Amino acid sequence: MLLTEQDIYHFREGTYFRAYERLGAHADPAGGATHFAVWAPNADAVSVLGDFNGWSRGADPLQPRWDSSGIWEGSIASAARGALYKYAITARHSGETLEKSDPYAFCTEVPPRTASVVWDLGYQWHDAAWMSRRARANALEAPWSIYEVHLGSWRRTPAAGAGPPGYRELAAELADYVTDMGFTHVELLPVMEHPFYGSWGYQVTGYFAPSARYGSPQDFMYFVDHLHQRGIGVILDWVPSHFPSDAHGLARFDGTHLYEHADPRQGFHPEWSSSIFNYGRAEVRDFLASSALFWLEKYHADALRVDAVASMLYLDYGRRAGEWIPNRFGGHENLEAVEFLKQLNLAVYRDHPGTQTVAEESTAWPMVSRPTYLGGLGFGLKWNMGWMHDTLKYFHQDPLHRKFHHSRLTFSIWYAFSENFVLPLSHDEVVHGKGALLGKMPGDEWQQFASLRLLFGYMWAHPGKKLLFMGGEFGQRREWQHDESLEWHVLAYPLHAGVQRWVRDLNRLYRASPALHELDFTESGFEWIDCDDADQSVIVFLRRDRAGAPLLVACNFTPVPREGYQVGVPRGGGWHERLNSDARDYGGSGRGNLGALEAAATPSHGQSHSLLLHLPPLAVVVLAPQE
Repeated sequence: MLLTEQDIYHFREGTYFRAYERLGAHADPAGGATHFAVWAPNADAVSVLGDFNGWSRGADPLQPRWDSSGIWEGSIASAARGALYKYAITARHSGETLEKSDPYAFCTEVPPRTASVVWDLGYQWHDAAWMSRRARANALEAPWSIYEVHLGSWRRTPAAGAGPPGYRELAAELADYVTDMGFTHVELLPVMEHPFYGSWGYQVTGYFAPSARYGSPQDFMYFVDHLHQRGIGVILDWVPSHFPSDAHGLARFDGTHLYEHADPRQGFHPEWSSSIFNYGRAEVRDFLASSALFWLEKYHADALRVDAVASMLYLDYGRRAGEWIPNRFGGHENLEAVEFLKQLNLAVYRDHPGTQTVAEESTAWPMVSRPTYLGGLGFGLKWNMGWMHDTLKYFHQDPLHRKFHHSRLTFSIWYAFSENFVLPLSHDEVVHGKGALLGKMPGDEWQQFASLRLLFGYMWAHPGKKLLFMGGEFGQRREWQHDESLEWHVLAYPLHAGVQRWVRDLNRLYRASPALHELDFTESGFEWIDCDDADQSVIVFLRRDRAGAPLLVACNFTPVPREGYQVGVPRGGGWHERLNSDARDYGGSGRGNLGALEAAATPSHGQSHSLLLHLPPLAVVVLAPQE
């Protein structure tokens, strides 16, 4: 496992994207010594201390490489698999000795303990069938219905003080539920090791280690493997934008600002009180890109959702005037971060062509999900934060006033095809006093549930892939609490169970209907029938597949039923009502179109035929031509 001259060349160049294969702790599979390698260029001395040497500083020193790479390395016979360890790093300038966890460790102690663990990543995978077809399942024209999950609070046993189940137990329960509900992918809030549970995983210290709270690395491999065998894709949240200042972590790693900028105007994030990576340093780019590729390679992740991309792109993100340093051209773009993201995406699609990267990017930065050769950042998809904010603001309005906010619904189509968008109703919308999705809906209880069903129906029919945070699918009433289980008990109540049935049926229709996903990112897959009826708060549109086969979607955003509502359609004959959110099975009033309608040869809305629809209150109906 020794580093070669070629390795060092790429390490210094910033293109050593498999650094985890050499840096860190690597035990001899034959039972020999464990080799350690750590980057600490400003150290005067480095040693490994652990339970194998009584945690004695200096007992097992490492030696600096001759090539001035800043890497210290050495082998220790007594440090076997399972050994606990840290690095004792004596800073050259201050003389202080810091005890640091291994940045490249594959395994850690269970928090709040902070030692690294010598480990191997041997595992016999059983997901060959999934891996052979995942490029099709992950394609941009495929259905993506993503269930976003925080493993620690998805489902806990009711026993007092009971913690969350482990990776292996969660694998079976989550796979059964996701399969039953019809979701195509699961997205996990960061599983990378993090000291503070209340950060939900977004303050990472172990960029190569799944959290030991839920089990071993092999346990997490089993989790991914099991979901793959059930035909479920696994998306991992990954956080290259910032890291916490915990003493055992990356901050001031060798007594200097090694991974982060020294100047707080560049190296400190004021909103999150965390450190910002120095993307201009080659070895930092190696570290981050190696982490990304590691999860795709060693854990068979199908996609990475890259957190807080906007904070990486802008030097003035979250800062006032005078609190940031312009780039060399005087602008506020972080040129080093931009180049890093481009190179990262190139590497991901080169080495793992069946996977995707997804940007959580909240600004109007152009071409986020366009190839680098066209001037884009190279991501496969981007979260549509604009759609999310506009939609939730619209639904928060009393239906009486929605006519004055109609453009919040229609504006999204103006830019819907400028990026490959994911429509996110994520964890961020149900925390920090924002309340649950159900609580955002106005009116009495019936109207709240009807509006929630309408929101989901509108979302599933709108161009773009879908993402829903756990609990939303059954209308959880309480804001999400990371240290408590979801409110599964509310499913005993018909209205909650109705929402769950509605989401299940939406997923079934979505997956079975190419018109709802095949042309998500092209204008030819969408056509307005009527986007101007603000007075009645109704919108009607068509979705089409590659063959041109249409689905008609009509949404009534008021509690007033619309009888005999004329809607233009492109063909005559019968139109079958595929879904109706007001059906009694979902908790609705049971109004509808008696299963089917006949289109009359009466032109309307620029179409050759028309239907006279019954639009139920606060409901969406989906119709398709009868074959």
